[in-house]
Amino acid sequence: MKKWKWITGSAVLLCIILYFVIGNFFYNLALNPHASKDFLNDSDNLQPSELISDDSREKYYALDDAFEATHKPSEVFIESKDGLTLQALRYKQKKETHKWVVNVHFYLGDNTRMIPWTRNFYDAGFHVLAPNLRGHGSSEGDYIGMGWDDRLDLVQWIDAIIEEDPEAEILLFGISMGGSAVMMASGEELPPQVKVIIEDCGYANVDNLFAYQLKELFHLPSFPVMNAANTMTKIRAGYALEDVDAIKQLKKNTLPILFIQGDADTFVPFSMLDSLYEATAGEKEKYVVAHAGHAESESMNPPAYWDKIWTFSTPYFTK
Repeated sequence: MKKWKWITGSAVLLCIILYFVIGNFFYNLALNPHASKDFLNDSDNLQPSELISDDSREKYYALDDAFEATHKPSEVFIESKDGLTLQALRYKQKKETHKWVVNVHFYLGDNTRMIPWTRNFYDAGFHVLAPNLRGHGSSEGDYIGMGWDDRLDLVQWIDAIIEEDPEAEILLFGISMGGSAVMMASGEELPPQVKVIIEDCGYANVDNLFAYQLKELFHLPSFPVMNAANTMTKIRAGYALEDVDAIKQLKKNTLPILFIQGDADTFVPFSMLDSLYEATAGEKEKYVVAHAGHAESESMNPPAYWDKIWTFSTPYFTK
């Protein structure tokens, strides 16, 4: 009898240890900004489209390089509610204007990699504020917020703009994780200076996204891996994966939103677009880019992409 109790106890202890080992491994893989993310390099879901030629990419890179060479941003900082120093790049117009865009980067990116969007918004007459989300670039943070804690940081960045320019008219833009961050911010009590939101290929919720990626990248079931990862996320990051839900936040939104996604996106499932679109009660529009993969809608057809953005957003600005 004692032998079986010892075996049973040992088995339970082993299961508990394995649970936390698995949870910690996948937490580091997904949410620890200091851990290697080399597994993404081999993802078929992130391979560049063959429909975008090398010549087209090189031409576009040249425009970005020229912009960076002639437009030097200033660095600005805020302190988050939980005491982190967060950094942003600010590109101010020389002429007087009250149009602003908060330009939010993607997962594992930073504000220096948002130049194609910064350049186009700036050329259209916007002051551009490009924040580094917590745990990215020059912003402090030991975990990736996946847009959840970042939504509150974005509210602080909005307040900083309004403190500088009380007449500001603000557009929130984000791509991928940045797109989800601005959607999650839409569910907060935003000041009237925020006029419109544009999101590009953001995900609906993290638990479904991670379960999908577990199957796609590692051929693993969501149970018990997601449960273990969620436990470690609560312990190490202080939020639950099921909390990170743009759909719940959009249900509280009243601002106009343009939803953008390529119909060949297999990294953030294209099927999430409809659920996001249906969730918001505000004015809304979908822009689906044929044959574009994840975060490729802009580079697939830049003139059409930006024409859609200006057509949608311009009516909400008065200055």
